[in-house]
Amino acid sequence: PARGVFRDCDPRARSGAGALCVVLRRAHRGPALLREADQGAAPGLHAGGRRRRPGPRHGSVVGPAGALVTRVVYRKTNDGKRFVVVDAGMNDLLRPALYGAHHEIVPVRQREDSSVKYEAVDVVGPVCESGDFFARDRELPRVEEGELLAILDAGAYGMALASNYNTRPRPAEVLISGKSAKLIRRREKVADLLRDER
Repeated sequence: PARGVFRDCDPRARSGAGALCVVLRRAHRGPALLREADQGAAPGLHAGGRRRRPGPRHGSVVGPAGALVTRVVYRKTNDGKRFVVVDAGMNDLLRPALYGAHHEIVPVRQREDSSVKYEAVDVVGPVCESGDFFARDRELPRVEEGELLAILDAGAYGMALASNYNTRPRPAEVLISGKSAKLIRRREKVADLLRDER
């Protein structure tokens, strides 16, 4: 079965379900990934002695196209461990909680000066669950309350797996093309969740 996204993967490898890995290291991005994947999958796959046709490559194509933007709500330290608490939760992007998937996380406003300090932090959501996290012991530039973070490679698995767990409305979706931005799905309200209640 598909194992999802790997930090290091062979772009020619394809799971029996037809999924391609998403290369998460920025230096490895580019059209070469799809060319290599197509070359590796062109003859078809053999699983259990049967030939399989190459399946959809939606994860490798759409995954890098989306990001979950979230705001830092507060910072805290517990027993020497640093936490960055954001307003997005596991219901918005389930993959890290579900099977420990790695998603790069970057500040939306990136500073280039040499004074930027990095620190190892857990990036966690506001849902009171041990699985409500996006990263553990991740080296990130220090961010303060109110700043925005982008959790990358959420295109194929963000809204598609999002839920209203813990009565949390799902976020808006914004389509960005060049310098233009268009709201294609409005942010849900709690009233939307209760509308069909009887």
